[in-house]
Amino acid sequence: MGKISLIIPAKKEPNALPIVLEEIKKNNYDFNIIVVLDKNDIETFNSIKNLNCKIIWQPKNGYGNAIIEGINHCETKYLCIFYADGSTDPKYILPMLKKLEENKYDFIFGSRYEKNAYSHDDNIVTKIGNFFFTFLGNFLMKLELTDILFTYILAKTNEIKSLNLSSDDYCLCIEIPFKIKFNNLKYSTFPCVERRRFADKKKVKAFSDGLKILIYFFREYLNFINKK
Repeated sequence: MGKISLIIPAKKEPNALPIVLEEIKKNNYDFNIIVVLDKNDIETFNSIKNLNCKIIWQPKNGYGNAIIEGINHCETKYLCIFYADGSTDPKYILPMLKKLEENKYDFIFGSRYEKNAYSHDDNIVTKIGNFFFTFLGNFLMKLELTDILFTYILAKTNEIKSLNLSSDDYCLCIEIPFKIKFNNLKYSTFPCVERRRFADKKKVKAFSDGLKILIYFFREYLNFINKK
């Protein structure tokens, strides 16, 4: 057993996900792979059922719920939240781990907006939205992040489990750094190039999901203020 598990939430990725898993195998990465599928996604299941991965069916719907289920089933020392569409490049995982271990961090956040980093999958709407939420998080919550909505995250498994995450949707992107801040855990960032997705369609709905995240952000911020 390797010491890193990849948590891969997948929904309707029958064409992209097999390529992702084959890339990991081809490069001889010693990762445990946990794929978390929507309970009705038989097409994606059939595309990967003979590949080297553990498949879990999520009990609820939502991106956040899939990640939480993957975390709960993780038994390795470290885990990495990884994308099923091919946009997250696995070559960054070991350098992220090296930075985490050498500096005794609890979390490393991949970032598309630092020197030597870039996103090929962004558009103007998602880029503006990300800068907006990153600014709010840094200004109001005193975070030190450059890409708050990118959940390419490497973590100590025990520490991310200790956060008791609960968001079933994309609000999990905000919940993770907020709870890291509340619990005084150590974190840093690592520059990454986000690739174009290999196949299939993007699932994020920029405006409706952005509104949910905004409402969650200010609700949790007010809770934080009231506790001070």
